[in-house]
Amino acid sequence: MNKVAVISGASKGIGLAIANKFASEGIDLIITSRNQDDLNEIKLDLEAAHNISVHVCVADISQKEGVKAFSDFINDLNRPIDILVNNAGTFLQGNLLDEPEGALETQIDTNLYSAYHLTRGVIANVRKAPQAHIFNICSIASLQAYSGSGSYTISKFALLGFSKSLRAELLPEKIKVTAVLPGATFTSSWEGVDLPESRFISAIDVADSIWSAYSLSPSAVVEEIVIRPTEGDI
Repeated sequence: MNKVAVISGASKGIGLAIANKFASEGIDLIITSRNQDDLNEIKLDLEAAHNISVHVCVADISQKEGVKAFSDFINDLNRPIDILVNNAGTFLQGNLLDEPEGALETQIDTNLYSAYHLTRGVIANVRKAPQAHIFNICSIASLQAYSGSGSYTISKFALLGFSKSLRAELLPEKIKVTAVLPGATFTSSWEGVDLPESRFISAIDVADSIWSAYSLSPSAVVEEIVIRPTEGDI
């Protein structure tokens, strides 16, 4: 039986690139987003191209009820989870002192609480896999604040803290935990920016880096992956 990867926010950008990479390596997928049509298309494409199964669940995991629905869907499949990728996220540009009311809550809910509640919700099945690995998609903003990053930076600093705490807690169980910190990645988030694609990281590069970290022997773990554009941050 194939190994299983759970990916949140898998319908576009980095999440979709990760789904494609894992599928190409023969990993069955359990994925979620808020758009049924997107999920159905991904399922059809990946199952047609690879000898895998793709299980899809529509859920808004910025809400605790949505995380529970996705967790229940995963647990009902009753399969060990070899890889969990907490990728769901959102970016609302603005400065702390004048960003719209609710910007902090929205980004904490999506960028932090979704990872916290999903990990807790499925950890029993993660523990069933012999060499399980959890990836938390953080950001360069987890290390350094940037102008206009406002509450996004707060949420991503917190996600890195969650990842570090989880790593320490699961260390005795030999469950690996990796924080992934990409810089500006060429996704829909950067639509309309007057810069060439070559100025950005490719989402495929992020996915390949995650696969490389996962492929290490059981005796080694990459705790943090920091990826920046060759020409520096944008």
